[in-house]
Parts: sequence; structure tokens; C-alpha cells
Amino acid sequence: MIWREHRILLIVLGVLFIANAIFFFTYRVQYESRLQALDSRLQQAEDELQRARNKRTAAEQQLASYNKVQADLLNLYNNTWATKPQRLTALINELKRMGAVTQLDPNSMSFSQVQDSQSQKTGGVGTSTVTITFTVQGTYQQIRRLINLLELSGQFVIIDAIYLSGSGEPNANLTLNLRLKTLFRELPRTPPVVNKEM
Repeated sequence: MIWREHRILLIVLGVLFIANAIFFFTYRVQYESRLQALDSRLQQAEDELQRARNKRTAAEQQLASYNKVQADLLNLYNNTWATKPQRLTALINELKRMGAVTQLDPNSMSFSQVQDSQSQKTGGVGTSTVTITFTVQGTYQQIRRLINLLELSGQFVIIDAIYLSGSGEPNANLTLNLRLKTLFRELPRTPPVVNKEM
């Protein structure tokens, strides 16, 4: 029989087959475990990448928010709280324009100024508060419209006090005494130059 004649060859082939099967199954298990390890490393790397992207997005949003706040502060500081020479004339013109729109003409305005004493001592940038007081006469609707225009104004104006008086008769003119406040930026004072020549 063929088995007996080719016994050695069949034994060698059987041993090779068994060795091949053992190698295949152990290699496959090791290969699968390496693939699983690589998959888990890939998943960890993707998770870390997503966390890094989220952190970057959060940082970009925080930077954009910071830049917006900085731009708003610069706008407030340079435009809204500009120095007196830069803003006072525009404020007076706007008050006169509001008076013309409401047909309430403030004939005279009085001004007073208070400076920030702390900044004067240190020589730094500070603020000064300017109070503007004026009186107008008109109907209730005109006065109400003037106050509304002041509240909607693009200027930085605070209505500090309102005094309203009238005769009590229907459709009579009312007298409005209005005190407004606004802030101006004061530039730092330069110390006087001392001549050191002797």
C-alpha cells in the first residue's frame, strides 16, 4: 500500500502540516492581537486629536472673545470716552440738534467739571466728569421726546437729574431743568522739565 511505501514522506508532510497549522494559528492570534492593539492606539490617537481640536476651538473662541472685548474697550476709551477737545463740541452740537428736532431750544447751557483726584496725584490717565445743565420749555410730548432722544443718543450721556414744573393748566407749557453728566478721558500729565544746567 501506498501508505507503507511512502511512510517517511507522509510523516514529513504530516509534521510540516502540523507545524504549519500551529504557526498559522499562533501567528493569526498574534496578528489579531497586534491589529487590535493598533486599532486601540489609532482610537486613542483620534480621541486625543479630537480633544486637541476641541481645545483649539475653545482657545480660538476665547481669543476671538478677548479681541472683541479689547476692540470694544478701545472704542469705548478712544471714542466714547474721548478727550474733551475731541468730544465736547460734538456733544453740544448733538444736544442742540435734539433741541431742534423736539422744538425745545436750550438757550443757555452751564458746564462744570470735576477731575479724578487720584489720577492727578499719580500723574496717570484719568477721567473728568463734566456736568451740563440747561432749561427748556415745551409741551409734555416735546419733553418726553427730548428725554427719549437723550437715552437713545450715541454719545455717552447720563441723565443725572430732571426737574419738571408747570402751571397745572391743561395743555400748558412745562419747564424742564435737566442736568446731564458725561465722562471724558484725561491725558496723563507730563512732569515739568527741569533744566539741569548750572
